[in-house]
Amino acid sequence: MVNQQRNIGYETPTSSNVDPDTSKTAFLDRATLVSETQDGVRIIDEQEEENLSRSLGQRHIQMIALAGAIGTGLFLSLGGALQTGGPLGALLGYGIVGLVVCAVQFALGETSALFPVTGAFVRHADILVDPALGFAVGWNVVYGSYLGVPSEISAALVLIEFWTDKYPALWITLLIIITFLVGIIFVGVYGEVEFFFALIKILLVVGVIIMGLMIDLGGVPGQERIGFRYWKNPGPFVEYLVPGSLGRFLGFWAVMINAVYSFSGIESLSVAAAETKSPRQNIPKACHRVFARVSLFYIVSVFIVGLIVPSNDSALNDDSGTAAQSPFVIAATRAGIKAVPSIINAVVLTSAWSSSNQAMLAGTRILYGLALKDQAPKIFLRTTKWGIPYVCVLLQTAVACLAFLSLSNGALTVFYWLLDLTAAGTLVSWATILFNHIRLHQALQKQGIVRQELPWHHWWTPYSSRIGLVFCILFLFTGGFSVFIKGNWDTTSFISSYLDIPIVIVLYGGWKIFKRTKILPLELVPIRAALDEMNDKPEDPIPPPNGWKRLNILW
Repeated sequence: MVNQQRNIGYETPTSSNVDPDTSKTAFLDRATLVSETQDGVRIIDEQEEENLSRSLGQRHIQMIALAGAIGTGLFLSLGGALQTGGPLGALLGYGIVGLVVCAVQFALGETSALFPVTGAFVRHADILVDPALGFAVGWNVVYGSYLGVPSEISAALVLIEFWTDKYPALWITLLIIITFLVGIIFVGVYGEVEFFFALIKILLVVGVIIMGLMIDLGGVPGQERIGFRYWKNPGPFVEYLVPGSLGRFLGFWAVMINAVYSFSGIESLSVAAAETKSPRQNIPKACHRVFARVSLFYIVSVFIVGLIVPSNDSALNDDSGTAAQSPFVIAATRAGIKAVPSIINAVVLTSAWSSSNQAMLAGTRILYGLALKDQAPKIFLRTTKWGIPYVCVLLQTAVACLAFLSLSNGALTVFYWLLDLTAAGTLVSWATILFNHIRLHQALQKQGIVRQELPWHHWWTPYSSRIGLVFCILFLFTGGFSVFIKGNWDTTSFISSYLDIPIVIVLYGGWKIFKRTKILPLELVPIRAALDEMNDKPEDPIPPPNGWKRLNILW
C-alpha cells in the first residue's frame, strides 16, 4: 500500500488483499478499496509545508495574476489584432478567448482548492492523471519559464531604447540583478512588488480607456467626433491572407490565436499555493475575480481601440516593440496628447520586469515541485531560512544571462527568437489544467463523492472544462495555420508554432517508458485523502471586509 506522500501517483496503489489481476478484485467493495489505498496518503508534502513560508495574502495572489495577464499583450499587441481581424473580429476573438480563460480559471480554482500544492497544475497532473504527464508538463513549463526571464529582459531593453540606446549591457545587468533580488528575498517582497506593478497597470488601463472615449466622442479640443466611423469604413472585419468570407474568418481566427498569448501568465496564479495564506479560500477567490477583471479590461480596451484607430492605418505596421506601436499611442499622438507615448512605454517597461519576476516564480516553484516528486535532482529542494528555493533561483538567474545575446544580435531579434521557443507552452498548460479538472470530476463520480464536499465548486464547470479543452486543442493545432496557406510557408513560424507538441510527447513517452508509470485508475485518485487532510487541518475563516474595504473592487 502506498503510504508516503512522495509516492502519490507513481504506481497503481495496491493493498495486501488486492490481486493485481482486476478480475480478482471484483469481490471488493469500491469504497473499501478506495479507503485502503488512500490510507496514509499525504497531499501536501511535509517538506513544502515546513520549508516554505505562507506569506502571500489574498490581495497578493489576485494582483499577481492581474500583473501577469495585463502586459505587453494589452498595450502593444492590440494594434496587430485590429489590423488582422478588424474592430469586430478583434472584439469577438478576445471575447471567445476570454470565455476559455474563464473555464481555465474556474478549473484551476476548483482543483487547487482541493490540492493546494506547490507547482499547481503540474502536481495536479501527477495526482489525478499520470506522473509521466506531470513530468512532461512540468519540465515544459520550467523550460518556458527559464527562457521567459531572458526574453522579457530583452523586451525591457527594447523599451529602454525608446529613450536611449546607450549602455545596453548595464541595463541588462541591472535588470538581471533586480529580478534575482526579487526572486531570492522573502516571497512577501515579491508579492508587494507585483501588487505595486498591478496597480500601475490598472491605473494606466483605466486612463487609456477614458482617453480613448474622449478622442472618440470629440472631447479633445480641435478633434471631431469619430463614433463608429471606422466600423463602417474600412469595415468591421478584415480579409486576412485570402479574399472573401474565408479571409475574414481567418482574420478572426488569427486574433484568437494571438489573444491566447496576451492572456498567458494567468495560469500561474496558484503555482505558489504552498506559500499562500489560507489557499483553499484565497486561490478560488482570486481565480473568480481575476477572470472578470482581466476579461473586462481586455474586451473594453479592444472595443475602444476599434473605435479610435482604423484597421488599415499604416501606423499599425510599426513593429519596434516600443510604445510607438501601441494603437493608444497612435490615437493620442494624432490628437495632440504628447505625454502618452512615454507614459505607456514606462508602464510597459514595468510589465516586462513584472513578467520576468513571474517567470522566475513559476519556474522556481514548479522545479521545486518536480524535485519533491523525484522528477528533478534533490538539490533543488534546498531552501533559505525564509523559505525560498535558492538553488532553483540561482539556476534561473544563470539562464537569464542569455539576455546578453541581444548585445550582438539585436534586442528585438533575440526577444522574438527566445519567445518563439516557448510559444505554444501556454496552451499546453491550459489544456492540462482543464484535463486535470475533468479527471477530478470523473473520479468524484466514480468514487461516489458529491461535488458539494469540495471546498469550492460550480455546477457548470464540468461542462465548461470540456468545451474549453476542445478550444485549447483547436488553438494548439491551428496555431501556425498561416504557413499552410499557399505562398505563406515560413519554417521559423512553423517550428515556433508546433515545437512544444513533440517536446511534450517525447518527455511524456520517455518518462513513462523509463519509470513504467501507469494512468491512475479513477477509483484510486486520492480525493478522500485530500478531503480528510482538509478537514483535519481547517483553515481560519477569512473575515468579511468592513468599513472602507467594502468599496474595494480589485481584491
